Amino acid sequence: MIYFAQSQYFLLMLLAPLLFAAYALYLRARRHKIEAFGDADLVEGLMPEASTGRGWLKITLLALAWLMFCIGLARPQLGARLKEHQSKGVEVMIALDVSNSMLAEDYSPNRLERSKLAISRIVDRLAGDRVGLVVFAGQAFVQLPITTDYVSAKIFLKTINTGSVPVQGTALADALSTCARGFSTQSERSRAIILISDGEDHEGAAVDVAQAIGESGIRIYTIGVGSPAGKPIPAPEGGLLKDKEGNIVVTKLDEGILRQIAAAANGLYVRAGNAEFGLNPILDEIRKLDKEEFESIVFEDFDEQYMYFFGIALFLLLLEFLIPARKGRRRLFAKEEMQ
Repeated sequence: MIYFAQSQYFLLMLLAPLLFAAYALYLRARRHKIEAFGDADLVEGLMPEASTGRGWLKITLLALAWLMFCIGLARPQLGARLKEHQSKGVEVMIALDVSNSMLAEDYSPNRLERSKLAISRIVDRLAGDRVGLVVFAGQAFVQLPITTDYVSAKIFLKTINTGSVPVQGTALADALSTCARGFSTQSERSRAIILISDGEDHEGAAVDVAQAIGESGIRIYTIGVGSPAGKPIPAPEGGLLKDKEGNIVVTKLDEGILRQIAAAANGLYVRAGNAEFGLNPILDEIRKLDKEEFESIVFEDFDEQYMYFFGIALFLLLLEFLIPARKGRRRLFAKEEMQ
């Protein structure tokens, strides 16, 4: 399949008919000048070397050369080729809490949307690193496998909401285990997990899982989202979320569990603020990790074909140049005939 990288140059093709129009106007003006001397047919009969047909042929060749030149400018590309891509960096799995408590409005507009913005900024600052995304509530799911495709990471990020995980709750241990299984490398010092949550753990065992992960060489960094004082949770149908007894549910940031998780895996805990979400300290720590060379097969550039069309255009121009505008007189063997 042919793809044109700069198709806007096709507009220049519209100039080709102007060559024919200009030549037609030239012939018309020429005939008017001939008529000024007398009968046009008689005068043209006195000029046997003049050739209108050759003129049209030369204009046609010029127009074709111009069309080929315009196609070359549009950069036709054929097919796509696979290329081995090498990069050097670390692998980062991001676990994002999407439980209902993340709808609390400690931040503007809420905890979840503020966390998504922070992840987007993390992706923008990665260079050569691989990133993966896990969403969790009562269960954990891989939203995006580990990849260097940052554009896809942002696309997947936009689709995340509290409905991304059907089971509500906050299963921190399951989220950490899912992240640990998502790495593609076994290097001890090139893997990191960033856990973004309000810390409300409904199942326990998160610290034990974090310790086991830390022993495998993976660092865990945690970002606490929320306020210790707590905030009510907006209900989907409007108003505020209430428990079975009719009391308004208030969700509070549990920094204790998040600190323990980070400490168990040789990581760092940062409490997110409204202005600074805690990214800088964590990214500084990640940059200290050992870099690893990654190899992957990716779709690279299309095969360029523009040079062939430029070559055809040059050939047509040379051909137009070699064709004389007037008929040549046949003088071959003229001397022999006279003898």
